[in-house]
Amino acid sequence: MRIVTLLPSATEIVAVLGAADEIVGRSHECDYPDGIAALPALTAARIDSTGTSAQIHAEMESAAAPDVSSIYTVDEARLRALAPDVIVTQAQCEVCAVSEDDLRAVLADWQGGPRLVSLRAENLAGVYDDIIAVGAALGRKEAAQEAAAEMRDHVLRIALKASDAIWKPTVAVVEWMEPLMAGGNWMPELVELAGGENILSEAGRHSPWITWEALRDADPDAIICAPCGFDLARTRAELPALTALPDWNDLRAVREGRFAIADGNAYFNRPGPRLADTVEILAEFLHPEVFDFGHMDRTFERVLPA
Repeated sequence: MRIVTLLPSATEIVAVLGAADEIVGRSHECDYPDGIAALPALTAARIDSTGTSAQIHAEMESAAAPDVSSIYTVDEARLRALAPDVIVTQAQCEVCAVSEDDLRAVLADWQGGPRLVSLRAENLAGVYDDIIAVGAALGRKEAAQEAAAEMRDHVLRIALKASDAIWKPTVAVVEWMEPLMAGGNWMPELVELAGGENILSEAGRHSPWITWEALRDADPDAIICAPCGFDLARTRAELPALTALPDWNDLRAVREGRFAIADGNAYFNRPGPRLADTVEILAEFLHPEVFDFGHMDRTFERVLPA
């Protein structure tokens, strides 16, 4: 089978089902597992993602204007040449990757074209459903059921152990720094599984923009910053967007050493198998007396007040 995956989580789902060697094309953002980056990239962004958080947001706003067709482009000629049997895309967020509508427009005049599978997860159950849906499209139903069950069982084991922790801190997940956005969709569930009480966002709902005053007034016990599309080094470089906020060091989480940054690109913002690792990261951050998965200073790091 010839498979094209047009977002990173799709690539990771196909890989966990044992079909990575059947992928013939990918999105420009697909970078895991090893070897995937050598495949042809079939998409590109219309914006420059090398700027600051504020600059990227401004470009996204412009690119999402009614008179702009899409934030992303698809190399239709190259896609046709690859002759895929299945294309996996998404219908969850038009800002994150090529949308289902974009791809249907590209495929509109294909005769006997590829099967289109669209990932739709807005919560953890949706991620399991997406794994099953991809497995069905690839003729790997049993592998998909096993992968979803293994992921579910792993996070539930963490949740059971976390329930023995001595406290349940309130937690704010920052998904964008300038302007501020709280982590929604599956993130509130992951926080709860890791033994925290999520605030400022709701499970199964899109990540909301929040004000600095809302974060300051909530004054959570813990804050973890994992911006969408940013790895740990990029997040570290962007930190002044947060730490320069008035009275930042007066926040309880900052004063008491419970502020951290994390690799949002690889873990927090990819609705696929590695969300199980995200639960590990959160559990280790919130309850270091209970968990040690080896993520500290590798996928997340604590930030002490200046």
